[in-house]
Amino acid sequence: MLSYTGGIVLFAAMLHASWNAMLHGNRDRFLSMTWMSIAIAAVATLVVLLHPLPSGGCWPYIVASGLVHIVYNMSLVRSYRRNDLALAYPIARGSSPLLVTLGAALFAHEAIGLLHALGIAMISGGIIAIALQGRRVSRAGALAALTTGATIALYTVIDGIGVRLSNGEALTYTAWMFLFYWLMPVLFVAKRGLAALWKPVRAEPLAVGSSLVGGLVSIAAYGIVIWALQSGAMGAVSALRETSVVFAVLIGRMFLRESVSGARWLACVVVAAGAVCLGL
Repeated sequence: MLSYTGGIVLFAAMLHASWNAMLHGNRDRFLSMTWMSIAIAAVATLVVLLHPLPSGGCWPYIVASGLVHIVYNMSLVRSYRRNDLALAYPIARGSSPLLVTLGAALFAHEAIGLLHALGIAMISGGIIAIALQGRRVSRAGALAALTTGATIALYTVIDGIGVRLSNGEALTYTAWMFLFYWLMPVLFVAKRGLAALWKPVRAEPLAVGSSLVGGLVSIAAYGIVIWALQSGAMGAVSALRETSVVFAVLIGRMFLRESVSGARWLACVVVAAGAVCLGL
């Protein structure tokens, strides 16, 4: 992977960790994810109105990815109900690069070099070590986080194939896929009612505002990843993105007052070393 692309994906990793921290930091994660989704879908709608349709070959992937993203959002909310950020986030993100590499090999016939394979393994191993160091993980909590990781891998492979069929139209591909985020407020209203969605606008405007900002950060972060998937190996892009876990540990320590052991810092170093392997 080119160093320029790698640097951009690392920036996306930092953005990704930031919006996850915003989500985890809010008391009502379902509500927060819904307002994030509204911001994402609104931006996507604007882009769709201003740009031509993407290539016809990518439409099945747009639909599939959009639906999987909704499942991912709900799974992430469930995962954060059971675990703190330093535990749930690494398990979810750490399980995905290896799954993405396998999926890319099976469905996109991607081959990967030994050094990059080592980097992917180091990043995934380091991430899982960050999550499990000194922690007992409940079966339900682990299952929720691993389900989230599986959906991450699924939509990454779908988008990796789909964006390559869009004839270089990564922006419109991303926007049409994110239109499906309008389903999140529909699901929220169906479960809790319209009043529960609008009442916090007056009662907790800062929480709603932070969720909207988180949505804008999220669309920027994953938009960069989709752009990188056009030319970069899916497993390598996925693994490099998951270095966001290191940023999540830092954010959890600095802003959410979560404890970080020496062993966990060492695992962060392993993740960083794996990222270096991907950049060589």
